[in-house]
Amino acid sequence: MIELRDLTKRYGNKLAVDGLTFTVRPGTVTGFLGPNGAGKSTTMRMVLGLDAPTRGDVRIEGKHYGELREPLNSIGALLEAKGVHGGRRAYDHLLCLAQSNGIPERRVGEVLEMVGLQDVARKRPKGFSLGMGQRLGIAAALLGDPRILMFDEPVNGLDPEGIHWIRTLMQQLAREGRTVFVSSHLMSEMAQTAEHLVVIGQGKLLADTSMAQFIAENSRTHVRVRTPEPERLRDALVGSGLRPVTGADGALEVDGGDAPRIGELAAEHRVVLHELSTQRASLEEAFMRLTAQSVEYHAHAPGAPAAPPGAQPPGIQPPSGTQPPGTQPPPGAQAPPGEQPPPGTQAPPAWGTDWKKGRRG
Repeated sequence: MIELRDLTKRYGNKLAVDGLTFTVRPGTVTGFLGPNGAGKSTTMRMVLGLDAPTRGDVRIEGKHYGELREPLNSIGALLEAKGVHGGRRAYDHLLCLAQSNGIPERRVGEVLEMVGLQDVARKRPKGFSLGMGQRLGIAAALLGDPRILMFDEPVNGLDPEGIHWIRTLMQQLAREGRTVFVSSHLMSEMAQTAEHLVVIGQGKLLADTSMAQFIAENSRTHVRVRTPEPERLRDALVGSGLRPVTGADGALEVDGGDAPRIGELAAEHRVVLHELSTQRASLEEAFMRLTAQSVEYHAHAPGAPAAPPGAQPPGIQPPSGTQPPGTQPPPGAQAPPGEQPPPGTQAPPAWGTDWKKGRRG
């Protein structure tokens, strides 16, 4: 178990982690999500005692990392795959770690075989690919057979077989009753791996909940129905207290209903259905909706203006009745005080304009 209480880290004027309080429990894979710059890596470094908190506390099975006599037997971690001596052979790298933590040498061969590096055990990591480096880092995390494992972007550089392997491994470790804490930006992979989520933004805790509840609370789920008799079905739905709306392609979309009930209702009224399906948002959509106000670094296409801080991501609708940040007000509407551009100012030049002028000159 990993316990964080009011964990805070400040670098000068930058508040990287702001009062985080949550518990990573055994028996489940806990995903750690957040936009770039949210404070995930800093939090993990404080768990391992690599950075000292400005305020607050973090404990591993009730102890600070520095109090663990042989830490690799309690917690294994992968934070930086290339954080090894490039000139030391893979086997020797793991052997040094084993000897410093009272781990028998036979365990080195076991973990190398476990991660698929037994054939390159005598080679030097400076020649390893990114994926091979990831596997070596995972081997180091598994070396002490610890009860707690922490991975930061563990699938970076892995091929599809490797991604499937690490996903299966993490789930198996959790089923054995271990604590598994994993950070990743790959939402599709996290959706298949984690059961519980901790989400942070700008250093603050945004969510600490199950995967299913997170998606349900931060996205829209509805039933989609296609029929050659939309008006008859609409009347039947409205008569049952449902409020269908017509989608862009003419299909009916029903919030607050469930597919079996709607199917039975259509059958009662002898309405033919061509499609009846429940539409659920992905983890990525739910994540983008929740963290839209916490994204620190907004990318934009060449020639397009940068998104202002707090803007909704493309394709994510803001709550009804609100004006999305950075959008133009309706024709004739006055911009709020303080948002009108100063008199005589011009729009910023398109991306690449200055470079092109310099080249012509």
